[in-house]
Amino acid sequence: MTAVAVRHLDTSAADFETEFQRVLHWSAETGHAIEERVAAILADVRSRGDAAVLEYTQRFDGVAADSMAALELTREELQAAFDAITPAQRSALEAAAKRVRAYHERQLQACGLSWSYRDEDGTLLGQKVTPLDRVGIYVPGGKAAYPSSVLMNAIPAHVAGVGEIIMVVPTPARRDGSSKDLKGEKNALVLAAAYVAGVSRAFTIGGAQAVGALAYGTATVPRVDKVTGPGNAYVASAKRRVFGQVGIDMIAGPSEILVLADGTTPPDWVAMDLFSQAEHDELAQSILLCPDAGYIAQVQAEIDRLIDGMPRRDVIRASLEGRGALILTKDMDEACAISNRIAPEHLEVSSRDAHRWEPLLRHAGAIFLGAFTSESLGDYCAGPNHVLPTSGTARFSSPLGVYDFQKRSSLIEVSEQGAQTLGLIAAELAYGEGLQAHAQAAEFRLRKGAP
Repeated sequence: MTAVAVRHLDTSAADFETEFQRVLHWSAETGHAIEERVAAILADVRSRGDAAVLEYTQRFDGVAADSMAALELTREELQAAFDAITPAQRSALEAAAKRVRAYHERQLQACGLSWSYRDEDGTLLGQKVTPLDRVGIYVPGGKAAYPSSVLMNAIPAHVAGVGEIIMVVPTPARRDGSSKDLKGEKNALVLAAAYVAGVSRAFTIGGAQAVGALAYGTATVPRVDKVTGPGNAYVASAKRRVFGQVGIDMIAGPSEILVLADGTTPPDWVAMDLFSQAEHDELAQSILLCPDAGYIAQVQAEIDRLIDGMPRRDVIRASLEGRGALILTKDMDEACAISNRIAPEHLEVSSRDAHRWEPLLRHAGAIFLGAFTSESLGDYCAGPNHVLPTSGTARFSSPLGVYDFQKRSSLIEVSEQGAQTLGLIAAELAYGEGLQAHAQAAEFRLRKGAP
């Protein structure tokens, strides 16, 4: 057994701030070569449509197809995948979907409703909330399969009332030489999740070409109003470039977990929680903040004991040694303050009295309270969305939700009486801005009555 060389930091050390910044440093900017390549792919997809998507799908995923029809998953194929998975898998999918739907239906009631009121002169003011017509959801499929991402993107869109949900998911062909089948490997759980979540149409395409197809539309892939879902650097770059043509949810960086521990949770639980994000990617970040040096040593010992039993141990080790940290704090108050500086994607409060510390925590994508609340439950079935802001963006952004699939229109109906008051105000301000037509449009309605 080789120890995992996770950084150990102490907030009382003279060099803490320098070392802390090294832990946090990660640039969300993609390389110049990736940006240039993505720009060329998007331009080609916009120009040649399906032909370009087919060409890049064969080049990057090793999937050869004569037409886009061969890359579209029918509703019957999705149902067949649902019927083919084990009863336990079907039950788990349906239970997770039920909880995710229930949470987002409550979210709809809380923030997604239209409203209006009339003021004292009879003027009506309000807000009209309407769903997007069509959205595209990107489901990663390169390094692993993510049926949970299907549920988390499609279900809130469905709850919001989106008319059509288009899913794209790469299905790379096997590259080990053991098969000549270039049709791609379709994950049954992903297809079954699409069936359960009510996806309208699905295509086995990925990468920048899939984002371009959704943003611009092709002869086969319909143009959408918004693209949601995480992906690799090429997907992130493509989403950034098509923003404005379509909406996007966020630019997702590597996964993150921050555990605030008071030393009362079994240390192997915390070690495994750190692993749970480290196994995603070598650039994922797992950090422990704790005021108990002895407990930190116990967590390190559990990391060393458990690592060799993990199938993705090489990825976990690279992540922990490259971007992980076990940080000794003065107390839990200081741990909470440091957590707010980090603004993590996932924040576990692994404490006997988690609700004592929750009011101090202002910035996090999702907060998991108590020792029994592992982050993985939020990933799959707790109910709240697992598409969360990363790289410190939780300081100003929020989890994916019903509101990402809706838009709001202001409602204004000015009464004749109201026009006499508002017209004077508007005209005065418009003349001050040098916009005479604005001013006179308001003045024409003074003392003239309704037409």
